[in-house]
Amino acid sequence: MKSKLIEHLTALVLVTVVLLAGLTVINNLSRTAAARRPAGTGAFGDLSFVDFNSTFDRALLRDAINIYFPGRVDANDSLFNMVVKYQEKVFADKLQNANVTEQLSAGKFLDLLAMYGKFLLVYAIVMFLTWYGVQTLAVLRFTWRRGGVRQVPPAARWAIGIAAGIGTLLLFCPAYVIAYAIRTEFNTDTVVFMILLGTVSNGVLITYANKFYSFLMAESRKGYVDTTIVKNCNARYDYGSHGIPLGWILGLKKKFPGHVFDHIFSNARHQYLPTIKEQASFLISGLIIIEMALNIHGHLSYEMLRQLLYRNYSIVAVIILFIFYTVKGTELVADYLVYRENKRLES
Repeated sequence: MKSKLIEHLTALVLVTVVLLAGLTVINNLSRTAAARRPAGTGAFGDLSFVDFNSTFDRALLRDAINIYFPGRVDANDSLFNMVVKYQEKVFADKLQNANVTEQLSAGKFLDLLAMYGKFLLVYAIVMFLTWYGVQTLAVLRFTWRRGGVRQVPPAARWAIGIAAGIGTLLLFCPAYVIAYAIRTEFNTDTVVFMILLGTVSNGVLITYANKFYSFLMAESRKGYVDTTIVKNCNARYDYGSHGIPLGWILGLKKKFPGHVFDHIFSNARHQYLPTIKEQASFLISGLIIIEMALNIHGHLSYEMLRQLLYRNYSIVAVIILFIFYTVKGTELVADYLVYRENKRLES
């Protein structure tokens, strides 16, 4: 675990240094490009006192150029036109960027921290709901095929099958399809809606439920299962006190005392723990896409898209670092859970 911790910390420091160094280079290049003036215009110094909308000021500047460079009327006309176009461009750029240019300040950083806190809250809740949903759906599917289906009348099985098919299609739908089907306008008060979309959309829940189910199926075919059954361990899968009560399946901390499935589930969960890192990456990507695609104002990912559009790269860099820290933090937690589970099995 110590080597894993060093690996994650090294990655955090390295990415932070590289990103900040790249940001410094980009800012220097941007300032250099902004300060670059067309050849020949630098000789006049600061012309901010000249009103280029005034005919008198323009004529005065033209006369000054002719006095400064005597005997070259055509060249002076070209130089005058170049100066006018450059100053008009500078004015237009200032006007266009007046409300979009933004630098990273203490106040802005605090605003980003608040957005990041909201993002972490949504992410943590969605991650918990997905983790719970993955296990619950996989266990329900496993027990249903092993014995639960026999408790349901044939007519009801058709209804359950149709409902399961519709639910699967819904879980595979992209978030924006579900969102636009429900409502047409989004504002900042959408945390609950974000949690709902992040949990049931983009195929994360159903994909990893199928993966967990495959682990359960693989474990159920191993030899220790038959050995456990021979030792009079309960192996009935009907939903009741003699099999597996639904309360055990739907519980937050799933335990199946006295049942062979307790060993199957425990070993399958141990194999599934490393996939939390992969699941988290898909989940974070999904939340970013939801915030960007739906233009949800006041959220971190939409702010990143907006600042990237305005080329405020210092703010974009901070947001990218926040997202990267979330990914690495999740990986660190996942590695710790695997380490703790391995220690438990070894003891």
